[in-house]
Amino acid sequence: MAILRDIGANYTPDKGTVFTVWAPEAKKVEVQLHKPEPIQVTLQREAFGYWTGLSEMANPGTRYTFVLDDETHRPDPASRYQPDGPHEASAVVDQSFNWTDKQWKGLPLEQLIIYELHVGTFSEEGTFEGVIKHLSELKDLGITAIEIMPIAQFPGDRNWGYDGVYPFATQNSYGGPEGLKKLVDACHAQGLSVVLDVVYNHMGPEGNYLNDFGPYFTDKYHTPGGMP
Repeated sequence: MAILRDIGANYTPDKGTVFTVWAPEAKKVEVQLHKPEPIQVTLQREAFGYWTGLSEMANPGTRYTFVLDDETHRPDPASRYQPDGPHEASAVVDQSFNWTDKQWKGLPLEQLIIYELHVGTFSEEGTFEGVIKHLSELKDLGITAIEIMPIAQFPGDRNWGYDGVYPFATQNSYGGPEGLKKLVDACHAQGLSVVLDVVYNHMGPEGNYLNDFGPYFTDKYHTPGGMP
């Protein structure tokens, strides 16, 4: 039986941040908030190997790591943002954004003329906002959609993206989740669709700490061949 959980750090303005991580073989799990003075929050064990806890002191931008059995400090495997790269602390993200594309309905498949681009090399800046400056030029080519090569957090600043190690985190050197939101909003304002190239069957070696959290393919915890 597959269990669906809202894993990672989930922030609510009037509540704080709920941290949830899958670590079935750990005896104790804490989240350390990297404030001026580190703050440890003990998580509670739940069913099927999950640990969870609430901190009212964790706000958007707060850096944090999970502490396994009082000794192993690791970034969040379900991190939304790694501001300092794959080896450093994760950051709490506010998912809200001032979208201006409320009227955007998308384009039918038969109208898609796709331009694939690599964010790191497409513009001089090598960022999502660097792409925005060229959207009108792309539209003049006659395209109706851009396809962005994989942007899940990887080591370094430029990469093809096929060895990302945080599938939910947007590459920090490209502008992180805020930069991606700005690009999507700007594309919709120009009448352009956005397609993401994703490779969930790939996992790079550098910055990959999944084995510290648990055996990811053991039938004891999940369905055959499935994820927790």
